[in-house]
Amino acid sequence: MRGMAARSIALFVAAAFAEIGGAYLVWLGIKEHRGIAFVALGAMALTAYGVIAALQPSHEFGRVLAAYGGVFIVGSLLWGVAFDGFHPDRADVIGAAICLGGVGVIMYAR
Repeated sequence: MRGMAARSIALFVAAAFAEIGGAYLVWLGIKEHRGIAFVALGAMALTAYGVIAALQPSHEFGRVLAAYGGVFIVGSLLWGVAFDGFHPDRADVIGAAICLGGVGVIMYAR
């Protein structure tokens, strides 16, 4: 079980990187007029996200995507810090921790 949870967590991190990175590339391509190449790369990364999410050991789509929602929230905040000059406040950090707790319950409490 421990190895399966580690694999699942690694897939969640990879999926977040692909989805958030892909969305960010599309954002830059459109909002900052970086061009169609950014949009196309973003679309490819978003496709990779879908593939990575499907590799989760769990066979329950709803459960995986619900749990991933919490990972996405935390990943989005971290992406903003790393790439967009965002500075989370106490409420952001508390909310992110609550979301990760929810991920743990949804995916691994059984």
